[in-house]
Amino acid sequence: MLKVMQNDLIDRGILQIKVVNNFNIPIQNADISISYTGNPTQTIDELRTNNSGLSDRIELAAPPVELSLDENNIVQPYSEYSIIVTADGYEPMDVSGIEILSGTESVQEVTLTPVETGREGENIVIPDHTLYGDYPPKIPEAEIKPVDDTGEIVLSRVVVPETIVVHDGAPSDSTATDYYVRYTDYIKNVACSEIYATWPESTITANVLAIMSFTLNRVYTEWYRNKGYDFTITSSTAYDHKWMHGRNIFDNISLIVDEIFDQYLARPNVRQPILTQYCDGKRVMCRDRGWMTQWGSKTLGEQGYSPIEIIRNYYGSSMYISTAEQISGIPASWPGYNLTIGATGDKVRQLQEQLDTIAEVYTAIPNISVDGIYGAKTAEAVREFQDIFGLPQTGVADFRTWYKISQIYVGITRIGELYP
Repeated sequence: MLKVMQNDLIDRGILQIKVVNNFNIPIQNADISISYTGNPTQTIDELRTNNSGLSDRIELAAPPVELSLDENNIVQPYSEYSIIVTADGYEPMDVSGIEILSGTESVQEVTLTPVETGREGENIVIPDHTLYGDYPPKIPEAEIKPVDDTGEIVLSRVVVPETIVVHDGAPSDSTATDYYVRYTDYIKNVACSEIYATWPESTITANVLAIMSFTLNRVYTEWYRNKGYDFTITSSTAYDHKWMHGRNIFDNISLIVDEIFDQYLARPNVRQPILTQYCDGKRVMCRDRGWMTQWGSKTLGEQGYSPIEIIRNYYGSSMYISTAEQISGIPASWPGYNLTIGATGDKVRQLQEQLDTIAEVYTAIPNISVDGIYGAKTAEAVREFQDIFGLPQTGVADFRTWYKISQIYVGITRIGELYP
């Protein structure tokens, strides 16, 4: 495999940096310097965060898009950038290896450590993408785990967890760090690490469904906890999926996950989510095992296959998309329809209460009256929230907006409970 050279970067991608503290509170006026990872001493640009902890979006050079669409290509299809982030009262932080793909937008989140804690700031190095770097192939497992009286299956229904514990290494590596990661953030990270954001939407959706179903099988069966471990899943490709601590997240992948995060793949008369294993289909072959191949799914997406058609092409016609019975950590479930101007009732009131609490931290969101009436001011507050958190700015509280508001609200109120 060949590293991409700076003079080969003829396309453009967009990057935005989000800077928060350990409690996920935005940090204003953080200074950011950006350089090409291959030439870290030469600053490309300097940015500063606003009151939502966000920098301006910046265009950065990237290799031609064709490189990420060609399974026979051996040249790195993305460029790599480094940033140094500093802010008053916080330890500085470096992130290197930020991936920029042609025609894509992504967000790099940075968490700064307060100087007063006495802990040094963390420096992150994002490893090679799995389709470009060298990673061990998946060790085959049965796609359905045995159900008996030994207690292996702990849950009685499929629940989307609020957080999962990711062991950043092989299961037997006792030196590896365990990270508590929000479920949706984990899925986004894995998808960005294992497929390219330049691929067709149906391909990305099919791969996201496979990643979520595999992950929920680990949750449902408590696979590792039943083996005496204290984590939910690992970051080893030999056992699970590649999760990369601190990597940037591509906007289009993030939106797809937010839209379908409560779904998984199922078979008739099987209660547990299916352990949907896959391989790249180029360096590692697995089609004879009935697994999906990533490059093959890209080709099918280009041919117009829908996500479920891609899934069934590999896993068989009995596979279908199911919805989890419960989403943990959410104060109130989505009403089942979009909330927009003219809507009234308790669901609107709940939305307004949550937005008003969030506005205490994200001050760019205007304060609104909690009156149960979805008027122009509520729509404007929703629109500003959507802008801050990377959602389409419609002013309409759809499925992904509702749950994103709930997610941020829960995080903020828990901080308030810990530090009144």
